[in-house]
Amino acid sequence: MGGMRFRSACIFSLAMSLMLATHAGARQSAGDSSSKPKAKHTPAPAAVVIDRGSVIEGIYRNPSFGFSYKIPFGWVQRTDQMQEDSNDSAKTRVLLSVFERPPEATGDTINSAVVIAAEKTSSYSGLKTAADYFGPLAELATARGFKVVNEPYEFSVGTMQLVRGDLSKPRGSLTMHQTSLVVLKKGYVVSFTFIAGSEDEVGQLIEKLSFGMKPGH
Repeated sequence: MGGMRFRSACIFSLAMSLMLATHAGARQSAGDSSSKPKAKHTPAPAAVVIDRGSVIEGIYRNPSFGFSYKIPFGWVQRTDQMQEDSNDSAKTRVLLSVFERPPEATGDTINSAVVIAAEKTSSYSGLKTAADYFGPLAELATARGFKVVNEPYEFSVGTMQLVRGDLSKPRGSLTMHQTSLVVLKKGYVVSFTFIAGSEDEVGQLIEKLSFGMKPGH
């Protein structure tokens, strides 16, 4: 993983979840995802045109990638704003970005957040497995003071096999926990990033993710 080189156009996409973590703080927080055992070696297919998905009655559904996410009640959307922050929206698509409270609002707790993104695998030179994605991400995170809690390891959500990495970072008297789940699908790196104030809270956010929708054509 360490020898893999990413094209400069993808620096934003690697930093996106770190940026999310910064916003997710209690005006004092940040976190990201990183890296345990190796994932299966699967050649990445050419990317296809994907559906942005939609939110109906509090549930985000994406038929292209066959998953849904139940947004916690009362959370605020920042999907469009984060997509606008992307310097290469042709390669990086923010599918969903939601926060427990507005990122600009102060608070006494970690501002929990969920961001789901899709990045073209063609944007990465040398990426062959979902686990490869965590190498540069971990380097970027640790350079900013995050601790790798778990190296990338296989993780199942229902029948879907993903790769999971966990990070944490102290923020004053609080600790921000971040977990990322990654899968290669239809020529894209699809990442699910969860930020919260404890491992249990992260687990509760992950439980709202489900796979099994009929893929779009």
